[in-house]
Amino acid sequence: MDRNIKGIVSQALSGKSIEEIAKEAIPRIVVFGVGGAGCNIVSWMKEKGISGAKIYALNSDAKHLSITKADERILLGYNICGGLGCGGFPEQGVKATEEAAEEIEKAISGSGLVFITAGLGGGTGTGGSPVIARIAKDLGALTISVVTIPFQVERARLVKAKEGLSRLVEVCDAVIVIDNNRLRRVAGNLPLTEAFGVANELIATFIKNISETIAVPSLVNLDFADLKAIMTGSGVCAIGVGEGQGDTKIEDAVERALNTQLLDIGELSKCEGALVHIEGGDDMTLEDVTKAGEIVVSRIAPNAKVSWGARVNSKMQGAVKVTVVLTGVDSPFLVQGLKPFGVLGGRRAGVEAEEVEVVERAEKGKERKGLFGRMMGKG
Repeated sequence: MDRNIKGIVSQALSGKSIEEIAKEAIPRIVVFGVGGAGCNIVSWMKEKGISGAKIYALNSDAKHLSITKADERILLGYNICGGLGCGGFPEQGVKATEEAAEEIEKAISGSGLVFITAGLGGGTGTGGSPVIARIAKDLGALTISVVTIPFQVERARLVKAKEGLSRLVEVCDAVIVIDNNRLRRVAGNLPLTEAFGVANELIATFIKNISETIAVPSLVNLDFADLKAIMTGSGVCAIGVGEGQGDTKIEDAVERALNTQLLDIGELSKCEGALVHIEGGDDMTLEDVTKAGEIVVSRIAPNAKVSWGARVNSKMQGAVKVTVVLTGVDSPFLVQGLKPFGVLGGRRAGVEAEEVEVVERAEKGKERKGLFGRMMGKG
């Protein structure tokens, strides 16, 4: 039977119009902001507005949650924390989130795509995010986390962030990581609050753009099946954003996005895949969008999967913004110990700085210690 006839027959048998089927084909998308940093990010997202996704704020700190903007808010671990927070202990974050597991399952139920965003290194976000990710995966959703890791000087927080990131990588399809130390490349001269705002805006804008490019008709829609093919099992991912104007706007924007990845990664040519999003004014052409994709393809592994989408923003006349997510990257943060301070800043006269690994990798098969390790599984 001819393929077109099959399609007509199939549609007739379903008793639904093409428009109805198309609407059903769009996945339900939910966004979870976990802990203080995660709640700040979803608040920004809620203020700016997002189409096609439902926003949840989750925190063990009732006071902070009360001022967070979201579609729905979930207080984590009231019986454990009493609304006072987790005190920076990921173990408490695990238990607090487990206490609210039923509410979280209800929020995720029926979703095809789940975003989880948090700042790693504290208690609620670090301990709770992997729990939420595991629930989402068990319910069959494509699960993508977007997280930040602390500054190099925050030694205690870095240790916890590394453990939390390892847990997330174990259960998520993809974990996009933003290193606060790399923010200096794009926000080093800004006041402190504005610099942190850059990270919040970057994460919120990325989630908003991907969600809307899937759920809302765009110049070039991002197919959910393509997103799933690239992100499933892709592990640690890096993200970069670039802008350009004038005759070389596409080339400039893509190069900046590739050269300012906000995570220390290995060679670009070894990346396993790329997700490219282009936003531009009414003057943006199909040639512009195609060219952006071609530049990214030329810089990564020959057999890498690449998917892209584009949206028109009439306020960006003559300019473009390109976001590039590189998947399956090698990150020294996960495989190496923390960078040593040397002799607190380098060498003193006549004294060699001794470089000492501060955090060791867990030996294969060695039992993880602590409640956080036991509750989240084996390393």
